[in-house]
Amino acid sequence: MTPFRVAGLIAAGLFTILFLIRMDVLDLLLSGPKSLSAGALATTAGRESWMSIFQNQRRIGYSHTRISPQAGGYELRERVLMRINTMGMVQDLNLQTRADLLADLSLERFDFEIASGPFRFAAKGAVSGEMLRVQTEAAGDRRTLEISLKKRSYLTASVLHALSSQSLKAGDRYRFDIFDPSTMGQAEVQAEIIGREEIAVMGRPQPATRIRMSLRGMTQTAWIADNGELLRERGLLGMRLEKSSREEALEDLGAAASEDLTDLAAVAPNRELADPAALEILRVRVGGIRGEGLQLKGGRQSFGDGVLAVRRENLADLPEMPREQEMAALERVYLKPEPLIQSDHERIRAQVRSILGDSPHLTPLAKARRLVEWVHLNIEKRPVLSMPDALSTLENRMGDCNEHAMLLAALARAAGIPARVEAGLAYMKGKFYYHAWNLLFLGRWVTADAVFGQLPADVAHLRLVTGSMQQQLDLAAVIGSITIDILD
Repeated sequence: MTPFRVAGLIAAGLFTILFLIRMDVLDLLLSGPKSLSAGALATTAGRESWMSIFQNQRRIGYSHTRISPQAGGYELRERVLMRINTMGMVQDLNLQTRADLLADLSLERFDFEIASGPFRFAAKGAVSGEMLRVQTEAAGDRRTLEISLKKRSYLTASVLHALSSQSLKAGDRYRFDIFDPSTMGQAEVQAEIIGREEIAVMGRPQPATRIRMSLRGMTQTAWIADNGELLRERGLLGMRLEKSSREEALEDLGAAASEDLTDLAAVAPNRELADPAALEILRVRVGGIRGEGLQLKGGRQSFGDGVLAVRRENLADLPEMPREQEMAALERVYLKPEPLIQSDHERIRAQVRSILGDSPHLTPLAKARRLVEWVHLNIEKRPVLSMPDALSTLENRMGDCNEHAMLLAALARAAGIPARVEAGLAYMKGKFYYHAWNLLFLGRWVTADAVFGQLPADVAHLRLVTGSMQQQLDLAAVIGSITIDILD
């Protein structure tokens, strides 16, 4: 595996797909009931379900969900295990959720954990009025944040239970507001009841209601029984869930794993690029996308009439850093620490001092070059199936593009350089792969890719989104539909 193979799936590719599997696979039934009757739901019996997870014809894992009545509401427990192949490496991904739900099945408090190999991320939170207070933990570092809730929020796995209390009719549409611990984000899901069908479940015909779900431009399909139990779900990249027995779900997976999700999500252009690093400008025609949620214009990119142009940045004419008052606006957002970008942690700060040394007169550009080079040379290029955070990456000295981008952002912010994360497609070996890199403010925003060791990044980095992991979910809407034709 070459270092450049790391240009695999970021939030939309590996990271987002995996969590959308969790969200869509267990949330595809996110159909917000038009009205929830707490009295009716309070008498609903508990439910336990086992699902086998397939990628095309390969069984790659299972999910187990149990919801039980308790005083004042319900207890939800959920576990998902998947054996995933990314960039030629097979790894297990474990997700566990425990939550207390109110009588109307809305969220009261939760505990969530995702683990793969040496990486582990945990979060727990509780609703207080219109605020969700969350505590995260990664590499022993605890962070607290508050999330404003616009409406009652639901966990994805609780929606099926709510749906079972409704009379579902073809043509009905529903809305639902969810909170997903894996992305710390909220989203509105729309559901349309397609109608009744009979499908084969565990070898026997069973009547079901077919539902089409829409989340940020993505479409999923689910089939549920009359009691609201999930029977089948189909989503991205050939992923699907099928109801099974406990024994079937827990059957040893052996060496089986998904097809390489990196390659499945990659986009093959009409022709190859000989040497992207030598290009000053790249023009491509982009098809199969919608404009909502994507940031195709701005900075070094321009977009019009379906043509995206990317120009290489010139570091010889960087302007002076802005005055203190102008910098303050940047610092409020792009210098502050975040749960996954722990720029104020002493281990991050100590690493910055080690990299930059005692050189008080280094320019921001000189500092940025040293930081990019250090991450490029010292972080092993290998896929990681977990929440990407800077501190865990520094401790484990490994990661894919997500981990590289989070660590570089944290190091840059600790060094006084405003930094953020971009995501999109990067070219290598004949295809465009989903990838993450950085923007560093060096008098103006400049791209940097620690995986490739580039400052600026070459013009074959096509930005699709900029911002938080929640915003990067918008990438999932283009997976499997985007096309790229290289013009010049």
